[in-house]
Amino acid sequence: MITNVLDYLKNFIKWIAVSFIVGLICGLLGSLFHICIDLATSFRHNFNWIIYLLPVGGIFIIFMYQLFKKQGKLDTNRIIDAVKDNQSIPFVTVPLIFVSTVITHLLGGSAGREGAALQIGGGLGYSLGRIFKLNENDKHIIVMAGMAGVFAALFGTPITAAIFSLEVIRVGKLNYSGLLPCIISAIVAFKISDWFGIEPTRFVLENAAHTSFGNLFKVLVLATMCALLCIVFCFGIRKTEKYMKKFFKNRYLRSFLGAILVLGLTLIFNSGDYNGAGTEVIQRAIMGNAKPEAFFVKLVFTAITLSAGFKGGEIVPAFFVGSTFGCVVAPLLGLDAGFAAAIGFVSLFCGVVNCPVASVVLSYEVFGGAGILLFALACAVSYAISGNYSLYKSQEIVFSKLTAQEIQK
Repeated sequence: MITNVLDYLKNFIKWIAVSFIVGLICGLLGSLFHICIDLATSFRHNFNWIIYLLPVGGIFIIFMYQLFKKQGKLDTNRIIDAVKDNQSIPFVTVPLIFVSTVITHLLGGSAGREGAALQIGGGLGYSLGRIFKLNENDKHIIVMAGMAGVFAALFGTPITAAIFSLEVIRVGKLNYSGLLPCIISAIVAFKISDWFGIEPTRFVLENAAHTSFGNLFKVLVLATMCALLCIVFCFGIRKTEKYMKKFFKNRYLRSFLGAILVLGLTLIFNSGDYNGAGTEVIQRAIMGNAKPEAFFVKLVFTAITLSAGFKGGEIVPAFFVGSTFGCVVAPLLGLDAGFAAAIGFVSLFCGVVNCPVASVVLSYEVFGGAGILLFALACAVSYAISGNYSLYKSQEIVFSKLTAQEIQK
């Protein structure tokens, strides 16, 4: 009895210490990454001629990854596989995704940051697990803690980061043994980013809808539309990648042509709204202003950018697509445009990553809790209707979304 208590206490203290170290390192590197992305974005806005170097940047990214092709695929799916199975994560994943994502944002590729966050955090966590000589099961936990740490440092949403890191691996099955490490890592990393003066992702909702039966129905309809858009989003990115690889087998040629296409579309639309993450457009949508075509154009830009081999992630583009779509359709449903944009923001995130609990928490951390019941309804509807689609090929859907049975897809 005493031995069991001592072992339990020993493990508790171990994870407190290990998680603090993970959060500290992930917070420092995540903050540096955030600063680099901001500097790259600012430089592009001030010197917009740099977008003409996008084809060169794409070729350089492909070259860097080709140098380490023997390591296998170095992407977010590799991180998920490392938690699900005993897949290793080469440390080179960290500098590669760091540099390539900064290049993508600097030169105007349409991508987010969360892919880099998960890969940097997962790579750091795995490497620290080896240094601490953790067993395979504990390595799975420390990888999730690393994911949570960098995600929290980048977005300023520590609770969302912790739950997302647990929830994204196997849909319908949470590994609660990782809860304490993920929470501690996320909080420490968030505080580190705060010390660096990094502003968390926050939006002010001026006209959050009341929880009336009429608004419940309107949000249900909007969330249903967003769930269908989630399918289009995931399907579009997957199919674009598939056909780009089919018709342009040479990676360098595929990257060059994809960059030229993004550059051409930028000139056609005569706007930088669809380059980079598009945070300014999200802000405008939540203030009630979005172009009718913005959500579809961003989807096209993102699909081409990622299929061409540029790096970053799809979640911030999903925020863009969801918020602009919600803002545009709001008048048709009789909802406030800014509030509908916020519903779209959260619904798209929920549907493409299949993480309803993290999505509800995200709505609270980002929008302050106003209209939380309506956000919860939107997440539930989007999760249920978006089907078995996902941004991540390695994500495993353990339980059916609508029936009480295991499906293992």
